[in-house]
Amino acid sequence: MLDPYIGILILTLVGVLNAGAMMGVSHLVGSNRPTAVKASPYESGITPLGTTRERFSVNFYLVAMLFIVLDIETLFLIPWAAVFREFGIVGFLEITAFLLVLGVGLVYAWKKGALEWD
Repeated sequence: MLDPYIGILILTLVGVLNAGAMMGVSHLVGSNRPTAVKASPYESGITPLGTTRERFSVNFYLVAMLFIVLDIETLFLIPWAAVFREFGIVGFLEITAFLLVLGVGLVYAWKKGALEWD
C-alpha cells in the first residue's frame, strides 16, 4: 500500500540528510572570528544611520499585504489562462467576478490613502 510513496520518502530523506551534512561540514570547517565590523549591519556601503529597532509606518505593512494579495491573484490567473478555453463562458464570468472583487478592494484601499507615503 505504501509502495508508490517509497520514492518520495527516499527523496525527502536524501534531501534532509544532504542539508544536515552541508550544515555540519560548514560548521566544522568554517572559521568563526567575530569582529565589530562583521557584527555591524551592512547598508550598501553606507554607514548605518539611527538604530535598527526603528518603527515602520503602518502604510509599509499595508502596501506589503496588498502586494501579496495581488501576487496571489497572479498565481490564480496563470493556471486559469492555461485552460481558458475549457471553462467557456462560465469560467470567464467567474474570473471576471474574481477580478472585479479584487479591483474594488484595490480602489477602496487607494481612496482610503493606503498607498500614500507621507
